Amino acid sequence: MSGRGILAYGAYLPHWRLRRSAIGAALGNGGGKGTRAVASYDEDTTSLGVEAARAALAGRALAPRSVFFATTEPAYRDKTNATAISAALGLGHDVLAADMTGAVRSGTAALLAGLRGDGPDLVVCSDIRTGLPGSGDERDGGDAGAAFVVGAARPGDTAAPLLAEYLGGGSASDEFLDRWRLPEELSSRVWEERFGENAYLPMGERALTAALKATGLTTADLDHVVVTGTHARAVRSFPRTAGIGREKMADTLDATVGNTGAAHPGLLLASVLDDAEADRVIALVVLADGADVLLFRTTGALAAHRPARGVAARIASGHADVPYASFLTWRGHLDRESPRRPEPDRATAPPSHRLGDWKFAFTGSVCACGTRHLPPQRVCVSCEAHDRMTDERLADVRGTVATYTVDHLAFSMAPPVVLAVIDFDGGGRFTCELTDADPATLEVGTRVEMTFRRLYTSGGIHNYFWKARPVSATAEGEQA
Repeated sequence: MSGRGILAYGAYLPHWRLRRSAIGAALGNGGGKGTRAVASYDEDTTSLGVEAARAALAGRALAPRSVFFATTEPAYRDKTNATAISAALGLGHDVLAADMTGAVRSGTAALLAGLRGDGPDLVVCSDIRTGLPGSGDERDGGDAGAAFVVGAARPGDTAAPLLAEYLGGGSASDEFLDRWRLPEELSSRVWEERFGENAYLPMGERALTAALKATGLTTADLDHVVVTGTHARAVRSFPRTAGIGREKMADTLDATVGNTGAAHPGLLLASVLDDAEADRVIALVVLADGADVLLFRTTGALAAHRPARGVAARIASGHADVPYASFLTWRGHLDRESPRRPEPDRATAPPSHRLGDWKFAFTGSVCACGTRHLPPQRVCVSCEAHDRMTDERLADVRGTVATYTVDHLAFSMAPPVVLAVIDFDGGGRFTCELTDADPATLEVGTRVEMTFRRLYTSGGIHNYFWKARPVSATAEGEQA
């Protein structure tokens, strides 16, 4: 027994879904059945990662010492993206923030890096997966984020107990061409399927054998088996070659979400943890540029410390109505007429750094008299006292739409633009943009929550800030 493992976890799926049949309807071929998750125009892998990490940390007394971020689609190259995630979570300046990017296997590597330390470490995996229009990658891909706080539980700590103990694992690596992409290319290339299958299956068997040997388990001891990876045929064939019964296999979520790349192992593991009983052994098998097998045993604390919204609830809340033309535009495959208006000013480094707590962590101020201020102020608008403020993070505080306007003239990648005045629970008012909102159903009194988004990109700089989004009645009840 390692004494280390998963202390908290969470997942995030974007609001939008693309019906695969829309691809075939537009192109005359391709498509298929089901849906795939689609990140909105104002989401990228950084914002997806922030939302997944917020789900993992919500209500938990955990202070990660490190943030490991894995993705194949970093918002920045030659700049660390994990620092923005750490800032948005308000983790402070004493946290190590590092990226692991370049390939789908990076997600598993980040999780293993966290599990091999005492922690607590925050592992965030997110991805936006697509391909050329009509390709299998476009059809079968998906967008999502998953996050885990991993490390050793403190003895007697009932607030942050171990939810799933890491028993051990095994890995196998080899240099071969299955999937690759040059830095300047928008989509990946794939070698012939039979070659990849012949390469992956022996590596998967070696990794599983090593994991079972290290833990003293057999395949009969496995209660839930997650198999995922970049090669669909190898993923389908592996359980049979490894002698694992179909009754133990976890849903791959291909029909509803798609394969979410570096996020997918974490997303599937979170989905299994949402329903697993105590003292169950979970095997996570990842076939991506090699093979990795991680074995976990659930604990009795899991049932009481699951996230408020599980993977199934997030799948059910998706809106399968994004037009295919909008999807292509958001992914850069359809170059449409830009607005005849001045380009937005690029965000500048000094004020962004100076106001980082407000811009990234959405931290307001509260006067000694109890009045909230957004953005933070030095002088109270109520009692006019000077410098009697304390900081308060409001990113996780919900609110209500006091009034709103729908702007059909302002440019947006998903028009129209909806601006709303939000009254926060417990006080404080702020005007911001709404996202993932249907103007036809929006009304005064609609409940909203804050979400970290990319406002725009100008001059090669992403301008991140917070928007509000409607909260479903189910999600509101889950929080209560």
